[in-house]
Amino acid sequence: MRALLKSQILKSVWQFGQPEQSFHRSHRLLYSPIFKQYEAVSRGEQPLPEYFNFAKDVLDKWSQIEKDGKKAFNPALWWINGRGGEVRWSFEELGIRSRKVANLLLDQCALRRGDRILVVLPRIPEWWLLTVACIRTGIILIPGISQLTAKDMQYRLQASKAKCIVTTDALAPAVDSIANECPFLQTKLLVSSGEGERDGWLSFNALFNRFNHADVLC
Repeated sequence: MRALLKSQILKSVWQFGQPEQSFHRSHRLLYSPIFKQYEAVSRGEQPLPEYFNFAKDVLDKWSQIEKDGKKAFNPALWWINGRGGEVRWSFEELGIRSRKVANLLLDQCALRRGDRILVVLPRIPEWWLLTVACIRTGIILIPGISQLTAKDMQYRLQASKAKCIVTTDALAPAVDSIANECPFLQTKLLVSSGEGERDGWLSFNALFNRFNHADVLC
């Protein structure tokens, strides 16, 4: 009985291990220079960099590999909504767009490294752009789910001393109802599904579209 049980366990482990082994054999990304560098650091064969920024040291390197023709096109971000719409960005496109958002945060929102920003968005492409932009600039992103109430957001804004909040049309009224209770809040940034504007809010889409490639400084 014990021998049979042992045999079944070994068989299960072997079967479970097969896909992983196949993945490691076939997945080209694991043999990339970036992954090899990471492995070398993990094994202590290469010293940790004094400064590391994921957006610049990983995303931008993949972008350059794409530009140099050393890597076939593969989406860095592929997003599909429930209505069949989709967004596909290469590493270069994600890099350019995230730089534009970084400039938006630094210029229009007057944020600086170490400042906090509360981002209350569903998982739409703008969420990822803001995340990468904050990594680029050193701005501290505080994520929040779309189910947050006005009281929830008030607590987070007060406790974090966030200077900026980013959210959608649906939650903007809730933010307005508690904004006066948040003395550190300076800027409200609206990611709108339409072209409309809201008093007291900056339009993410309008500001994003102002920047062209020549304006991208980060």
